[in-house]
Amino acid sequence: MRNLRNIQQSSFNLECTTVPDAPITASTWDISTDTLICAFGPSGDEGHVELTRLTSTGESALITSWEGGASDKIISLHHLADSLSTCVIFASGDIVLVREDPAVEVEILGSVADGISAAAWSPDEEILAITTVSRTLTLMSREFEPIEEVPFSIEDFKASRHVSVGWGKAETQFQGKHAKAQSLRDPTVPEKIDQGKLSPHDDGTTVITWRGDGSYLAISAIENQERRMIRVYSREGQLDSVSEPVDGFESPLSWRPVGNLMAGIQRLPDRVDVIFFERNGLRHGQFALKTGARVASTDLNVGTMIWNGDSTVLAICLQDRVQLWSMGNYHWYLKQELELPFGVDRCALIWHPEKPLKFAITMSTMVNINTFIWYTATGMSTPPNDSGIVGVVDGDKLKITAMRVANIPPPMSLCEADLEATPVDIAISPFGTRIVTLQQVGVDLISWSFKPIIDPQVVRKVAVVAGPETFRQVCFVGEKTICLLGDNKNGQSILRFLSLGFSGSVEQDELHVLQSSSICTFRSAGDGEALLLQEQNGNVVRYNVADKTESPVCKLPVVCPWMEAITVEGQIIVFGLSQGGRLYANERLLASSCTSFSVTDAHLIYTTSQHVISFIHLTPNIHDLEVPSDEVSGDERRRNVERGSRLVCVMPSTFSLVLQMPRGNLETIYPRALVLAGVRRSIEARDYKTAFLACRNNRVDLNLIHDYAPNQFLECIELFVQQLKKIEYIDLFLSQLREEDVTKTMYRETLVMDGALALELRKDVTSGNKVNGICNAFIDNLSKKHISKNIQNIITAHVCKSPPDHESALNLIATLKGKEFYEQAITHICFLCDINKLYDTSLGIYDLGVALMVAQQAQKDPREYLPFLQSLQEMDELRRRFTIDDRLGRFSKALKSLHEMGPNAFEETRRYAKQKELYTEALGLYKYEQECLMAIMQDYATFLFAVSRFREAGYAYEFLGELDLAIESYQNAGLWQECLFVATQAQISPEAMDTLSSAVADSLYDNKDYKNAATVYLEYRNDVKEAAKALCKGCHFGDAMRVVTLKSKPELLEDVVDPALMETFGSTSEMLAECKGQLAAQTSRIVELQQKNLSDPLAYFDGIIEADAPDNVSLAPTNASTSASLFTRYTGNTLGTALTGESRKTSKNRRKDERKRARGKKGSVYEEEYLMNSIRRLMERVDSVRGDTERLIEAMFRRHMRDNAAAIQKQFQELLLQLEGCVKIVFVPEINTPQVQMMGAQATEGRSSLSLQATPFITHFDGLSLL
Repeated sequence: MRNLRNIQQSSFNLECTTVPDAPITASTWDISTDTLICAFGPSGDEGHVELTRLTSTGESALITSWEGGASDKIISLHHLADSLSTCVIFASGDIVLVREDPAVEVEILGSVADGISAAAWSPDEEILAITTVSRTLTLMSREFEPIEEVPFSIEDFKASRHVSVGWGKAETQFQGKHAKAQSLRDPTVPEKIDQGKLSPHDDGTTVITWRGDGSYLAISAIENQERRMIRVYSREGQLDSVSEPVDGFESPLSWRPVGNLMAGIQRLPDRVDVIFFERNGLRHGQFALKTGARVASTDLNVGTMIWNGDSTVLAICLQDRVQLWSMGNYHWYLKQELELPFGVDRCALIWHPEKPLKFAITMSTMVNINTFIWYTATGMSTPPNDSGIVGVVDGDKLKITAMRVANIPPPMSLCEADLEATPVDIAISPFGTRIVTLQQVGVDLISWSFKPIIDPQVVRKVAVVAGPETFRQVCFVGEKTICLLGDNKNGQSILRFLSLGFSGSVEQDELHVLQSSSICTFRSAGDGEALLLQEQNGNVVRYNVADKTESPVCKLPVVCPWMEAITVEGQIIVFGLSQGGRLYANERLLASSCTSFSVTDAHLIYTTSQHVISFIHLTPNIHDLEVPSDEVSGDERRRNVERGSRLVCVMPSTFSLVLQMPRGNLETIYPRALVLAGVRRSIEARDYKTAFLACRNNRVDLNLIHDYAPNQFLECIELFVQQLKKIEYIDLFLSQLREEDVTKTMYRETLVMDGALALELRKDVTSGNKVNGICNAFIDNLSKKHISKNIQNIITAHVCKSPPDHESALNLIATLKGKEFYEQAITHICFLCDINKLYDTSLGIYDLGVALMVAQQAQKDPREYLPFLQSLQEMDELRRRFTIDDRLGRFSKALKSLHEMGPNAFEETRRYAKQKELYTEALGLYKYEQECLMAIMQDYATFLFAVSRFREAGYAYEFLGELDLAIESYQNAGLWQECLFVATQAQISPEAMDTLSSAVADSLYDNKDYKNAATVYLEYRNDVKEAAKALCKGCHFGDAMRVVTLKSKPELLEDVVDPALMETFGSTSEMLAECKGQLAAQTSRIVELQQKNLSDPLAYFDGIIEADAPDNVSLAPTNASTSASLFTRYTGNTLGTALTGESRKTSKNRRKDERKRARGKKGSVYEEEYLMNSIRRLMERVDSVRGDTERLIEAMFRRHMRDNAAAIQKQFQELLLQLEGCVKIVFVPEINTPQVQMMGAQATEGRSSLSLQATPFITHFDGLSLL
């Protein structure tokens, strides 16, 4: 879909300084200075040879000159850039080397006595291939030392045995059964066997051409004046193959640099073909040359043909023109024809070695240097004129396709326009209804339409291009003005404006010479009033068409042949793509590997050499343009495309763009960025139908329609219904609703919006449940005005709630009985819901008619539901409700129905409550009927006692007055106060009370509730000694001392309190000593581990010390390795899953790791964590005994045990100081070494759980100051 556009052309007259009439006989590029070296002579009677260097500005400088043979001619001229020398090879056999460094020196390196017929350097300039007149091939090194000499022999014909097996022939294709009866010709035998007859136009020259990688060379030469044959030799001079015989095969030959084909010329009786050979010598396709008006097709004289550097263009030099051909999708296009000046019948073309589309054409005394680019001629990409119109040049035909109407793969097209010659450039008008073609002799205007499709109408030569000016580009300024860009004879850039009338005639013709320097490219500014011109230095100026003034816009860092412009909020942004693939926005670099780009009114879209297409939201400030990052996943602004894809056109109205693959085929895609941008803008404009259809057609989640602007959507539900109209569309929207906010997950907005606008759009009035809020809004809206028309949508809204509101939907359907859409509503809800649940729900509304319809729609067996429904029909209302609710498991409702049946049903109600354990509901129903209430309470108390809910059973029995059972329940529940209260209230015997109080006290003592046990001993058993023992056991020494004196038993101080103090003193001392020893050992081990981590992190985490381990090994994960890293050994993640965030760790492995972590085996990665957790537990243990220790110290001091009290206090304070020191050392680690910083998060993976815990705090212990 691409054409060739001329961005720079220069014509220079170049004359020999010594022999003025000497013609240019050869030329070559000097890539080191980007200049052209031309050779004059020898010619005619003059043997003088002169080398001249020509710059791109037209300046010429003589290199050197010398005398040669008058009848000689130059066979090869090649510049060796690395040695600053030029090699000139003559037909007489002389090989001349012209050195320019340090001084110009001409040296004849040698001479071939037999004469030279052809010569060519290899692409790497390491081998020189020469064929002599005596029919030998000589390969020479760069130092001109012979490598191999191979004679041409008749035996070379045997090098290849060509056999065609008929690939692609009709005879080799499956034709069906009818073909069996036909006599098929052997496909291996061609219809006509060529003998290799010479063409009468063959000039008899020998041609050498190299493959692009320099591994092979091909030589075309005439054998015995009978046939022309191609010999293919390896780089070492070994014959590889020869070509099959071809009648009319002529001398031009060129090997495509990529190496797959060699191009040659075959002259047939009615045409001239370009034919292709493979390396093995077999034919591989052809195409016919297109001719101009001057020369008949059979009289074409093809001088030379040569491929450009990247194998995309084949240049063919004819006697009056140069043709540039390109292939796409296996079709050959004639892209450009450069006609030679009148009277010139010979030219030579040479491609630039490093710039693929730059070449020089040399004539006798003229040099024409041209630079082309590939570009796609498309229409506007701004709605509503974004029809995707593309024009493709193919010789005298212009192929036109509107991609929005039909994506027709090339070489086909929607329609074709017949031209008189190959156009120089084409342009498409903003509306797409006019196409202008610039030709070398005039301007043609094409009018057409694709709605409906009308064949193009060509108005030829609306303007004549004649005179000294040459024009190379054309564009539209608005719909009625055409602008031509060219150069005058002085080298100045000129603009020619043609104002068109309604019929296509030119009403005004103006020519203006630009003040700017040489213009590379230009385009319309988009407003119909101005042009944007780009100079060769990158300056971009705005040219006002009305007043013919120029104003600067920006300066691109480098010249950018591809240029687009857009005006955003009054600011002009120029996007330029350099030939090196660097994409700029004014002076800012956006991407460095861009292959193509396009601009819409909202996005900059470009493809990269990494096979990714990216979207950038347009902003007025170029520095606010946000380029999507390569690492962002799930970003709508980036997506992968097929390798080598390029943009053809963008159609925002249909959210699509067209890509062309390297082979030439087209692909239309609908990128998420375009689709979502269109959906969001439609929602903002309240055009919900367009947004809905875009989401539906492109499989975008329909929740976006609500989530993007929730408040607006709920306000516009009626508008939404009116726009969509179709019931199935509304049903589809409702059925897709879910609670997820897709604007925060799937479709995050990547365009930075104004804060107030974003806040207004994102305001959400639904409270909590989004789905139910939307469904209720639809139900409210449709029920008011559209209940008859949208009853199906209302049912859908009920069903789509979370959870589904089947009951409301069925109640609504029940109101439709007798109406025509009653059965339709039943059918619809049966389609949406689980039919079994729906049948149960229909029973639950107690409407047997609806239940019957649902059962019939569900195609249930009538034997299953009819008897049941008939039995229900025969029951009274309350019994029917009870039966239905009991069947559906709605036991509370069934119990209520039984209660409503009256007192006669009490026993049935009581049995049903016991059966279904509905005691609470039954108590609520009979709360005003005392006798029934007591009966149910008795059942409930029995149930509670049976299921061991003793606390509630005790309360129930106490309520019923059954005190013995209440005492038992309270005793089992451990409620000693309630138990003894009820026992006292029941006035049980003293013996029973003694037994009960003893049991209660012993139970409390066993449960370590010493204080309450002492209360029972003291108050209910009057046992002071046991009470004192219980209080001392709980470290309540002060209370024990108070009780014994209160009860006048001071002897118990020495018998009970003092021994208890000494016993507690011994156990506490032992515990504190044990804690101090454990803390010291664990603290020292943790310090040792931390020092090891700081000194050698690798050995610390891996457990293996390697003294000679290299220090320059990267630990970063890589997909190239499948082995585990140092830090995945204990994680259970493989390297691949570590990169994806997935884990293959099974529950068994997790439990195993947890056991390892709990053990904290010495030397493992879990040891430090285990030790630190152990210290935390020790701190908690010390805190738990702080109060007991304080009371012990006070009691011992009061009982005159001052030394023991002081010892305990000192021991406890030392332990607390030791804990404070441990906290400062252990729980504030400093991991800040360069090695650990290098490893980052992986190095601290084993300590992550520790860092999340708060640092322990040690509360100060004041103690007793009297000690």
